[in-house]
Amino acid sequence: MNVLLAQAPHRDTFGYSMPPPGLLRLGGALRVAGIAVVLEDLAHALATGELEPRDGRGLAQRSVERLLAGREPAIVGLSAMGATVPIALAILAELKRARPRLTTLLGGPGTTGLDAALVERFPAVDVVVRGEGEVTLVELVRELERSALPRDLSIAGTTVRGADGRARRNPDRAPMNDLAALTTLAPCAWDLLPSIEEYKRVTRFQDGLVALDSGRGCVYDCSFCTIGRFWSRRSRVVPARALADEIEALRAMPGATAAYLCHDLFAANRGHAVALCEELLARDAGIPLARGARIPWEVRARADHLDGELLELMGRAGCYRVLIGVESADASVRERNQKGMRADVDLLRVVDDCARAGILPILSLILGLPGEDERALRASLDFCARAALRAGVQISLHLVNPQPGCGLFEEFGARARPVEGIPPDMAWGAGDEPEERALREAHPDLFTTWALLPDDEERLHALHAIASELPDVLMRFPRAWTRLARARELDTLDLFRAWKADGRSFETFARASGDTTVRDALLWEQACVRVAARGRVERESRGPRFDGELVELAHDLPAAAAREFAGALPPKPTWLAVRPSARGIETLRVSQAAATLLAALDGARTTDELEARYPGASAALERWRSEGWIETTAAAPDDARAEIAEHRAP
Repeated sequence: MNVLLAQAPHRDTFGYSMPPPGLLRLGGALRVAGIAVVLEDLAHALATGELEPRDGRGLAQRSVERLLAGREPAIVGLSAMGATVPIALAILAELKRARPRLTTLLGGPGTTGLDAALVERFPAVDVVVRGEGEVTLVELVRELERSALPRDLSIAGTTVRGADGRARRNPDRAPMNDLAALTTLAPCAWDLLPSIEEYKRVTRFQDGLVALDSGRGCVYDCSFCTIGRFWSRRSRVVPARALADEIEALRAMPGATAAYLCHDLFAANRGHAVALCEELLARDAGIPLARGARIPWEVRARADHLDGELLELMGRAGCYRVLIGVESADASVRERNQKGMRADVDLLRVVDDCARAGILPILSLILGLPGEDERALRASLDFCARAALRAGVQISLHLVNPQPGCGLFEEFGARARPVEGIPPDMAWGAGDEPEERALREAHPDLFTTWALLPDDEERLHALHAIASELPDVLMRFPRAWTRLARARELDTLDLFRAWKADGRSFETFARASGDTTVRDALLWEQACVRVAARGRVERESRGPRFDGELVELAHDLPAAAAREFAGALPPKPTWLAVRPSARGIETLRVSQAAATLLAALDGARTTDELEARYPGASAALERWRSEGWIETTAAAPDDARAEIAEHRAP
């Protein structure tokens, strides 16, 4: 019996830039069982332009054309997230019209809490596969090989339509006790999907990130999340050695440069996290790897599962980024929404620990959660500003969408509605095709992924403006923001409101304050932004060149960054050199003599010519070249070399 499994299409670039790990495991499980299986990632096909609606045929019809082209599957299953359930339903309806005898399956996280309604309202859905699917799917296919879909199908983990048209929910399937056998039970079927290079080609190789099924489940029941319930409130991990094998295997895949360990709770099992890091380090020990041969990796974790010791180990083992679900800086809001995090967790300490380990934290917060008053909102925004000042961070602010299957859906779903002008965070790149909109309008109670919690619309728009505009300013200009807040004696929320009421760009608004420390911070940070955008310049030159920028300040801001930056800053002329590096953008304090020499390094003069103009330049040029600051084979005045500070600004 031929089985075709597909990922529902969407336009979210993060999702279509890598193979979906769930589909890879399901394909592997069927193949190990001796079942013929074909995989299709319709999101990837949409990204390549192969599914674009044309000639009056919408996305659902175009998807069916692709799925059935030259194929005669007996079973077609679609995997859907919350945002892709509508298009999955439209595709299944088109499939039934084209091949009425097909058995159709629907699964994935998007079906959580909807399984009964899906089989009762949509005749094109024969079976909903709930939760972990590898064992369930094999059993289901074996049953269908024996006979047509029976009305009394009793396979655990499935929901079917009974003879009376009502949903029959068979018992939940117990998740695997552990994932030790997962790589043999369901090895990733990489060859059944496009290559990593093909995935990266659609995003113009912006990154080589590849998702790995590193663990499953969550023991928590956060009010805004369905993951815990989808996995039956259990958390399991792929054993450290097997996971290290899968990370290492990416080295042989052209286009793969980093691993995304997509288990939501990395380090909840601390022993496993330590074992993985030690395994990766042991494999590297004594092996002369080519530059960049180690596969770096990133994870998702909770702040209360991370500490300085573990983060330092993770950094040494190749972790470069961690997404931390903060949700709110106010402990009472976290408690109201069942986050399960201790009230005394020091969130800024975690940021500092990440910085010391060389790991970039992505701080994810949700605005407008139940229980968040203006005091709590101020606490969250002030936390974001302080975190951005202390270290390089990414800030991600959201408004919650009460998806089916989570606590907020049960509490507010009946009153939740979309708000014009506020796109849903949980449905990027999905839901806008005519067939999707029709389903959303016909079944608003099912598709609250596009809805917002019931609240005053003016407040929702205000929160959306904060979520959309504040993170970028804090990440680009954290020092200027902090100095301006001090100059105007405002907290983050009030400064944001004052800026938006002014109507000008943040840089113009900040410069108008007349405060010299604000001006200095802007000069420094604008140079960092320009250098980051430009990167290292590849061009021919006669002699050494400096590809960064020099900044002259009236205050020693880098020194202040190590103390309380919002305090008083006495005037002190300071020269900074800003340049791109493998670690991002680096800043060094330099002497005036060193700045003068760096300014002369435009590549037009040879080292000998520079030595003649600046006696003693050769030694400094050699040092800067060895440190990667300039492109040269030669070295600067002894006084310049001696006065370069060792302090690297954060």
